[in-house]
Amino acid sequence: MKGISYLQAGSGRDLVFLHGYLARKESFYPQIKYFSRFYRVTAFDFPGFGESAPIPRPYSVADYCDVTEGFLREMGISEPLVIAHSFGGRVAIKCLSRRPVFDRAVLCGCAGIVHRRTLSYRLRVKAYRMVRSIAPAYAERRFGSEEYRSLSPLMRESFKRIVNEDLRADAAKITRPVLFVCGEKDTQTPPADAELFHACVKGSRLRLLKDCGHFAHLDDPLMFNMAAEEFFQ
Repeated sequence: MKGISYLQAGSGRDLVFLHGYLARKESFYPQIKYFSRFYRVTAFDFPGFGESAPIPRPYSVADYCDVTEGFLREMGISEPLVIAHSFGGRVAIKCLSRRPVFDRAVLCGCAGIVHRRTLSYRLRVKAYRMVRSIAPAYAERRFGSEEYRSLSPLMRESFKRIVNEDLRADAAKITRPVLFVCGEKDTQTPPADAELFHACVKGSRLRLLKDCGHFAHLDDPLMFNMAAEEFFQ
């Protein structure tokens, strides 16, 4: 697909990797190195990340799902296995809610649960909007997260669309086998979120990795790879 940077290695059954937000295809290096011995692995950069082309407008999760499906069609990849991390898990869930794009999915630190906003959060948003009306630059520095501040204006609009969409209803539509993997010390997508997704997807499995954070596939690649390999087989 034009504008999409990707890499392939190995041969055999197809295994696709979907990276997290602000990450890139190389973030799966330990998995690509390991699984390319048994599968034909394909990892690509989502538009706006890594070496792929910038997004032409603010993208939603559904837009990234469209890109993923289009990329797989052009590459001639049909119903592959998939390993996705964080934001990549959002895209995988959206894809699987539409049709069986993937045969089996391992979703690590899967994002997509939007919790009810607390009073402190609502007050902070109100203060941000008030300050922004007076001093926009200061408001962005003072209130925006480091991740948010690093984005271009276009990517910020996309980011807001993505993080404000709860995917539990989409997850409930999934009919393919899913393994949710979560680090026990993950504070970004905590085990409680993985349990919510696990409850939504009928027949899914849940694996918690001890002493791992949000990047469980990098914190303990051996245990992660073993869990994924067992699930795929």
